[in-house]
Amino acid sequence: MANHRQILGHPRGLFLLFGTELWERFSYYGMRAILVLYLTDKTINGGLGWTTKDALDLYGIYTGLVYITPLIGGWLADNYLGQRRSILIGGALMAIGQFTLALPAEMIGMSTLHSFYLGLALLIAGNGLFKPNISTMVGDLYQEGDNRRDGAFTIFYMGINLGALLAGIIVGSVTGEFGWKSGFVVAGIGMVISLVMQMGLAQSWLGDIGMEPSAKRELANKKSHRKEPLTKEEFDRIKVILVMSVFTIVFWAGFEQAGGLMNIYTQQYTDRMIGGFEVPAAWFQSLNPFFIITLAPILAVLWVKLGKREPNSPVKFALAMFFLALGFLCMVGAVMEQGGDTSVKTSMLWLVGAFFFHTLGELCLSPIGLSLVTKLAPLRLASLMMGAWFGCTAIANYVAGYVGSHVGELGAMAIFSGIAVTAIVSGVILLLFSNTLVRWMHGAESPISNAEQVEEQQSLAV
Repeated sequence: MANHRQILGHPRGLFLLFGTELWERFSYYGMRAILVLYLTDKTINGGLGWTTKDALDLYGIYTGLVYITPLIGGWLADNYLGQRRSILIGGALMAIGQFTLALPAEMIGMSTLHSFYLGLALLIAGNGLFKPNISTMVGDLYQEGDNRRDGAFTIFYMGINLGALLAGIIVGSVTGEFGWKSGFVVAGIGMVISLVMQMGLAQSWLGDIGMEPSAKRELANKKSHRKEPLTKEEFDRIKVILVMSVFTIVFWAGFEQAGGLMNIYTQQYTDRMIGGFEVPAAWFQSLNPFFIITLAPILAVLWVKLGKREPNSPVKFALAMFFLALGFLCMVGAVMEQGGDTSVKTSMLWLVGAFFFHTLGELCLSPIGLSLVTKLAPLRLASLMMGAWFGCTAIANYVAGYVGSHVGELGAMAIFSGIAVTAIVSGVILLLFSNTLVRWMHGAESPISNAEQVEEQQSLAV
């Protein structure tokens, strides 16, 4: 079979999915890096001249819809389209959406505002079909119990962030030189590369993976044409996914300030001068993926070194919350440096610190969560549950935009410190309920390791 041929000890299909996702994320993050800046720039510079509040409100709605539509896309893939076909249709829609944003409105025969909304709508619909299915296919490369699965998602996650790293630098540089529309063109080209890779290599590198809808495949495996109700074990495992999803809302609502409020803060209140060179604001969007690529291998080695003492998934999620809080304490430091005077420019080191801690948090939560969904979700609901996972990110993105848009009324200090406190409280709750969640996983994570971990913590306390 195609997926039996290996690269670095993993099926080579993983590296096709890695590349496909890399260029799709290049496209998404390239557009995201300039969206709010484009909306708030003066019309004389080619921007739309929106207020900061309106721009951040739209940013929250857009990113929220980007993550809620995978619920629909996952259901369509599970029951009708299959994952591979969903990825191709979704990728095509996203490429068209980026080029719609890039083209002059008169060429499309619409007003500037209507063509802008059409481009966003195409991106949202395409992402709904693409996002849940590419992640689910990574899990499908491995048999149940294969201990390479978490490592595969770490590799896959590095692909996501390599795309994001390139996006901030390349799109930021191109827009600085040629204007906002050129940035959307570059993002569209990234999406086309992703599509070409998938169309050219999928059959030989993935074989039959993702071709047949998973609901149909599960019925065939059971040699039955009747859908059976969930077992107690399946129901418990779904409960874990849903509970953990609630905490991802808190994390991403804070984390996604990066593209909104923190992006505005970078542009307006940060001293970005290095000698005679002013660092483009969009470049700071590449700090997160840069830290992902440099820190992910270190963290992966650390988990292995810990062996039986490796934290379970709920504890890793709690660590993510604490790192998020540390990042926002850096932003509190930046606001304190201003001393209430918005004409004062703050050190960019505060932002670097915030992105560093936020990235550590992301590594403790996002790849762990993706892997967890593929471990726990019943086969017939695999893409739908992945869609539900991203659906919680949708809620978080909407909350992020809503909170950020009220900076004029509440002030940056109240928002940054409020997120930090909320993250700390959430982390403590996760620590308290971690053993219950592991019990509901029914063996997906070893209860023996958890017991030993608790025993060791107690001995250390003594």
